[in-house]
Amino acid sequence: MVTAPLRVACSSRSVFIILIAGALLQHACCHAPAHKNGVIMPPCPQCGCDYAYPDGAMYVCPECSHEWNPEEAAATPSEGGVRDSNGNLLADGDSIILIKDLKLKGCSTVLKKGTKAKGIRLVDGDHEIDCRMNDMKVMLKADFVKKC
Repeated sequence: MVTAPLRVACSSRSVFIILIAGALLQHACCHAPAHKNGVIMPPCPQCGCDYAYPDGAMYVCPECSHEWNPEEAAATPSEGGVRDSNGNLLADGDSIILIKDLKLKGCSTVLKKGTKAKGIRLVDGDHEIDCRMNDMKVMLKADFVKKC
């Protein structure tokens, strides 16, 4: 149940606050994490959104509609590492294949679907995979590759 947005003053600007079931979801000027009664809600495990809200025993993400139980998420140990688009764990030295065409930023080159890279290297940061494709060194996100 969504109530009408409230207009409040914050830092000499007007912003909107949306209340759903008594939980603060969005604060447009400072993007404060969602909270209810001073307790910070956990971020969505699927998309990382900070505006998840409780719905009974479950939490719901307003951006991706993912629902999860925080007790089950805390009980299962999360495996570290980088996973490909199919959920397979990647390691240094693996071979990968692109699952879609990717345009490279800064040049007119397109990496075609099905292009294979051997001997990948996993790195920290926004792009998890460092490899060579078509005689170029590229950095890729793991969402666009699958393990061979």
